[in-house]
This record gives sequence, C-alpha cells and structure tokens, in this order.
Amino acid sequence: MSATAPGADQELRFCTAADGTRLAWATHGSGPPLAIASCWLSHLTHDWQSPVWRHFLTALGRIATTTRFDERGFGLSDWEVSDFSLEARIGDLETIVEHVPHERFALLGVSSGAPVAIAYAARHPDRVSRLVLYAPISSGCFGGLGGVDAEAALLAIIRASWARPDTLFQRVFTSLLIPGATEQQMAWLDALQRMATSPGNAVASRIARAGVDISGELPRVQAPTLVLHAREDRAAPFHAGRLIASAIPDARLVALESSNHILLSDEPAWAQWLSEVTRFLEPERPVAAPDAPLELSAREREILGLAARGLDNARIAAELVLSPRTVERHLQNIYGKAGLSGRAARTAAVARFLARV
Repeated sequence: MSATAPGADQELRFCTAADGTRLAWATHGSGPPLAIASCWLSHLTHDWQSPVWRHFLTALGRIATTTRFDERGFGLSDWEVSDFSLEARIGDLETIVEHVPHERFALLGVSSGAPVAIAYAARHPDRVSRLVLYAPISSGCFGGLGGVDAEAALLAIIRASWARPDTLFQRVFTSLLIPGATEQQMAWLDALQRMATSPGNAVASRIARAGVDISGELPRVQAPTLVLHAREDRAAPFHAGRLIASAIPDARLVALESSNHILLSDEPAWAQWLSEVTRFLEPERPVAAPDAPLELSAREREILGLAARGLDNARIAAELVLSPRTVERHLQNIYGKAGLSGRAARTAAVARFLARV
C-alpha cells in the first residue's frame, strides 16, 4: 500500500476477548482519542475503499486519534462465535480499550453499536470523557421495520440468500440503509454484506440484538452526550434517538435532514454531522503554550528522560520494569500536558524536555 493510499496510516492489531474470541482493531489519525463502537456491518481494511464509509474514516482521522474494531463474528474478527449477547459485546469493547494508551477518551456509538457505547459509558464514567451517539438503535438490529411477521421474513431472507452473489436480496437491506445512494454506493454495500460475515452470524447477531434493553443504563451516563439522528431514517426511526437523548442527563439531540441511515458524503446532512462532532470533541483537544513548563510527575520525567536517550517503549519498559502499554500511557499523558498530538508528539516532547535540562 502506498503512503497516499486510503488508510495508509492505519495500524491494524488483534487481541483476545475474555471468552477467547479474536478481535481485530485499528487506529488511525491524530488528535484527542476517540473509540468507536460501530455497527455490525464493517470490515477494517475494506471500509477504506468504500464510497459509503470512507468519508467518515478520513474526516474522523483529521480530528481525532481514532480506534475502531470489527465486532465479534464480523470483518477481520473471529467468525466462529456463539455468543452475540450485549454483555459479550460490552466485554469486547472493554478488552479493546485496555489496549489503547489513553486513560480517558471520547466514545462514538454507531447504530446498533450505540447500546454497547451507552452501557460502557454508564459503567465506566472514569474512562469516557464524551459520548457521541449516531443513529442509535436501542434494541434490535434495524428498528421500526414492522412487527413479528416482518422480522421473520427478514430472517428468512438472510438464511436463504445472504451469501449469494446476486444482489436481489441484499438490496432489501441496502435500500433501508441508504435509500438516497447511487447505484455504485448501493452495489458496494451489497457486496459488503457478503464480505462482512456469514449468514449464520447475521441471523444469530440479529436475534441477540432483538432482546437488548439498555433503558436502565441511560440515566447513569455522566459524560456530556451528543445524539445525531436523521429525521427520515427508515432503518432506525428518529423517535428512537429522541427517546435516548431524553433519558440521558443533559444530552443534546441534533436532527439531520436526511433519509439515509448512513450519511453520504455529498448531502448537506453530512457536513452538519461533521461540524457538530468536530465542535463537540474540540474541548478534548489539549491546548498549551509552546514555552509553558511541563508539570510532570517523577515517573513521567523518568520516562521522558529515557526517551530523550533514544530508548523505544519496549526498552524503557524493561529499564523501569513496566509494561510497554504503561509506558505508552505515561507518554500520552505527557503529550496531553504539552498540548501535543500526532506522530511528531514524541519528538516535540523530547525537545522541550531537553531544553530544560
């Protein structure tokens, strides 16, 4: 992949959930930390080629150090999975963020990933600085599709045709998600459905989502919360977002003028979405004068001193009998105090340290 290719700065990694499920996760971009609990339809590498998702990834990487992952049973994570429960999915997010070198971070819950983000924020108020919910679905996989018979029909379509190469049946779901899309965009989402998971996983995860109830978690969320939802969203009706926003203390609801569950790059609602999210995350961006003294703890000075000697994280960890992840967390705290972010943060922090010794 060339240096200018979409996703060229993405770092792809794997970790293991409590039940042994292998999870794929990735980071890209620079700025304040943001973790994403995304919807089930994702693929960490393929999404960068997407005319449907790519503008989200590119834009978020410009405003935040973005961590995202493929849900269990989807994308590059393990497909051999039997437990798609909400508790298992919350546990997966807990596992992912323990590998991220930030004590606090903003959290974005997308579509059916919103219950995971809401529950995590409610249970870990010390870790979540801000919560963003986009087209949140409180229960189910797609909301508002119409009763038991409609759900049974959709499950039958998945079982019979999810893996088929023709797009007739996939288009049922695609037309719900992006009714305003071009043929190229719809064809890409058709193909993603087959690439993202198996028919069995699609059915099992959908059934598990139907029993989700996070109403008890909503009043417990302490983080400032922004809810964004399209008024004419057919996959997740607007009233679901309104109810969620009304139950979270001091949450703000932004109504988007669109019929798309996934906002497309050329519609005005996308520009509004990005503007709102950028402004909401801005207070998390550290600001410090270039010549301001760094108020560091003894351990932080020790680590920065070793970094100034040219030691990498692994060698610093060995020198101080720490884990590399602990070293990275100390460095991230230093960067935050210095108002630094991105790939040049380490060099800049070391330069400021050396200027004062």
